[in-house]
Amino acid sequence: MLKEAIYHRPKNNYAYAYNEETLHLMIRTKKDNLTSVSLIYGDPYDWQNNHWQFTSQPMKVSGSDSLFDYWSISIQPPYRRLRYGFYLEDHEEAYVYTEKGFFTKQPEDTNDYFSFPFLNSADVFTAPAWVKETVWYQIFPERFANGDASLNPEATLPWGEFPPKQNNFFGGDFQGVLDHLDHLTELGISGIYFTPIFKAESNHKYDTIDYMEIDPQFGDKETFKRLVQACHERGIKVMLDAVFNHSGYYFKPFQDLLKNGESSRYKDWFHVRSYPIETKPIPSYDAFAFEAKMPKLNTENPEVKDYLLQVGRYWVEEFDIDGWRLDVANEIDHRFWREFRKEVKKVKPELYILGEIWHDSMPWLEGDQFDAVMNYPLTSALLDHYAHSKITAETMGNRLSSLLHSYPTNVNEVAFNLLGSHDTPRLLTLVNGKKEVVKLMYILQFSFPGTPCIYYGDEIGMTGGADPGCRECMNWNGNEQDSELFQFLQTLVSLRKQHSAFGNEGHFEVIDADETLIQYQKQGKNETLLFLLNNSPNKVSVNLSPTKKKINCLLGGRYEPDSPLQLNPFGYAILSYS
Repeated sequence: MLKEAIYHRPKNNYAYAYNEETLHLMIRTKKDNLTSVSLIYGDPYDWQNNHWQFTSQPMKVSGSDSLFDYWSISIQPPYRRLRYGFYLEDHEEAYVYTEKGFFTKQPEDTNDYFSFPFLNSADVFTAPAWVKETVWYQIFPERFANGDASLNPEATLPWGEFPPKQNNFFGGDFQGVLDHLDHLTELGISGIYFTPIFKAESNHKYDTIDYMEIDPQFGDKETFKRLVQACHERGIKVMLDAVFNHSGYYFKPFQDLLKNGESSRYKDWFHVRSYPIETKPIPSYDAFAFEAKMPKLNTENPEVKDYLLQVGRYWVEEFDIDGWRLDVANEIDHRFWREFRKEVKKVKPELYILGEIWHDSMPWLEGDQFDAVMNYPLTSALLDHYAHSKITAETMGNRLSSLLHSYPTNVNEVAFNLLGSHDTPRLLTLVNGKKEVVKLMYILQFSFPGTPCIYYGDEIGMTGGADPGCRECMNWNGNEQDSELFQFLQTLVSLRKQHSAFGNEGHFEVIDADETLIQYQKQGKNETLLFLLNNSPNKVSVNLSPTKKKINCLLGGRYEPDSPLQLNPFGYAILSYS
């Protein structure tokens, strides 16, 4: 038994309250090293005749990656308290593993065991329930649709007639979104994520001038209010992008700093390293990256904090938005985010708070800051296999399994799953136009725990390289849209709604994977779905495990009872077992 690989801690993803009655416990062991793991547990105060009263229950491998097996169990302690340990067996030896280490004989003193002191309902991670069922659509407002030409900025170009650049404008606005809500409804969208809409100099608006004003090229506040109301009438939630890490160059407090230097009353609104203020070659103040036009805000300053908290409340109170996406969220102090959550949740308890973080995000996902983060590890795993051919399907499967075991289940259920955005090349461009490969990625994205997002235009087959190429004007010419891809995504949205196991009610587990073929299942209460994705130019024949259950093919593949399943080159199959 490789003891060095065995790990548990009574916190975070290894021991947590899934709801007010249920605890989820997990232990990590070396892959294929142990034959069985059982949980030994009981109430710390339950003693009879000087003996602690405990129960033993077997645990199951909920997933594996290249190095480890993850054993999990769900229990409901009758008094919401728990002392526990693990009974570990391999082919040669057995140990009891507790907080004090490994024992050949089970300890009698409960102080030797792991402790979950009390399941306090206030500590349960609770994200808005509606997010679990939401399919998002990301809109870059300047490039979605021009519905009101009277709002066009100076030197606005004819729609879609020129390539996008980092400094040109095509006049996209709120009226354009209103005019095309039928497109989103037809696709099955139930949430819109807008990149920044506040007054700014650039076309991307991540350089905010005024957080309390809408950029005039998009419309006014009344138009935005109508847009939110129209979305809500269609069952579509609205999430805005908050850029609190940094302001824009023309933000009034920063302009005052540039003018007055060390005597500016706003000098503590920013992180100035030296005076006089310099913008080149490297700014003398902290900024997003080294971008002089994006000075970093000092969120530890009381005035800055109060101003940004007011912003967070205002757009919820006045316009009834449903979510905040938080740009560069990991570079802002945790104390600010804890206050932010309290303030906006007072206004709207079911508001969705989404952080932009690219790495391990557990410190932000303990119930006191964010509801979710953007799931870039999922994005990179899928792109590395399907788009870049850097890893095998087996390695991708290992990465997905490791990812799911990095967070509690109730965190995974609301993760924001994306494949592309305004910052990345479009999917079809990444795969050199192979639409079949894009479909494989979409199947995995839509069936993975969390809430999926489509980047505007991807559903109709738009192409484009890295920024600014990925920010072309939405193509509204029906003759140039890929209707077959649109219908395919419609089908995935429909399957997710019709089959609870397809979405967050199904437990994701990789069954088998090799160089190009991955098989995974989603185990639900009344149905199990088996997914087979063939990222290969060759046909594949797969022998399915014998079963007495009824099998239906929901999508793709050629299934005949008692015969191997046939997958076309870059083909797929989704089978339902019930």
